[in-house]
Amino acid sequence: MTSDIEIGRGKRGRRAYSFDDIAVVPSRRTRDPEEVSVGWQIDAYHFDLPVLAAPMDSVVSPASAVALGRAGGVGVLDLEGLWTRYDDPTGLLEEIAALDASRATARMQEIYAAPIRPELIRARLQEVRDAGVVVAGALSPQRTQEHWRTVVDAGVDLFLIRGTTVSAEHVSGRAEPLNLKRFIYELDVPVIVGGASTYTAALHLMRTGAAGVLVGFGGGAAHTTRVSLGIHAPMATAVADVAAARRDYLDESGGRYVHVIADGGVGRSGDLVKAVACGADAVMLGAALARATDAPGRGFHWGPEAHHPQLPRGERVEVGTVGTLEQILFGPGHTADGTLNLIGALRRAMATTGYSDLKEFQRIEVVVSPYQPH
Repeated sequence: MTSDIEIGRGKRGRRAYSFDDIAVVPSRRTRDPEEVSVGWQIDAYHFDLPVLAAPMDSVVSPASAVALGRAGGVGVLDLEGLWTRYDDPTGLLEEIAALDASRATARMQEIYAAPIRPELIRARLQEVRDAGVVVAGALSPQRTQEHWRTVVDAGVDLFLIRGTTVSAEHVSGRAEPLNLKRFIYELDVPVIVGGASTYTAALHLMRTGAAGVLVGFGGGAAHTTRVSLGIHAPMATAVADVAAARRDYLDESGGRYVHVIADGGVGRSGDLVKAVACGADAVMLGAALARATDAPGRGFHWGPEAHHPQLPRGERVEVGTVGTLEQILFGPGHTADGTLNLIGALRRAMATTGYSDLKEFQRIEVVVSPYQPH
């Protein structure tokens, strides 16, 4: 029996669901929120919060990476961003926030045309290391060949290869592509790769030896991939599919657990709850943290797709500010729109539905909700 829907006589498609399409269902017991654990562990590193800050200049600076690390999460530095191109990008961050919308993309392309400087990669990572928190940095698949040695020599704890999509098999007639399996095998640090949005793609990434897989494609607040390339992966279905790949790879590998990290479409606390319910071990947050008054983007949010030199697939968007990073993570909340006290909301959802930790909560009953929440 197939659940495919006929789009036309020559094409069928599977119905996919976003986080807005689903809801979690309470079980037969409840708990006190204080007795719920939201911690998780990847390789040798344990974190109190299942939160990684997306490697985007509007979200992560060395200072904000340290702040999130001290709060119990992981701030991932974009090692192709302004902080590795300029000695002090503070003025440029202010300029980007002040740009007229009609000029923003073209000016950002100019700003990001400056070369990446290896000595700045080392300096930024060292700044985070000196603060005593876990050091995480990200490169795109295209830049990994060029800069990975600098990153590893600088002493990174977690290395992320993050692109709009990352495959275990990239075909190129122009240059030798990155051999992901060999690369990960030769590295001494855990590697998290993505995005992936299907069972098959994720399974292949897991077979390369990745410690974690980022799930998502074109679903973030600053992406326009859906309108520019026609590609989009509704996140509830994508996370559940990749979680199934994790389960099957666990059997195939004889017990190797690969972490699933929802990356995109997790803008509010309810999305965080539903990402874990669909099988995520943690989430990567962009816009949700860009709303912090102390975020580098100053109320604006953008990713590397927004300044691509040939085909921008994102934009600088105004997300506004709602509170400090501390308030966004832990409250107190003074609005009811899911932008503040994300961790408190996750704890309360788990307590209300009777689950004591994230692994348990991944087994919660989920329904397709008959309404679009506001």
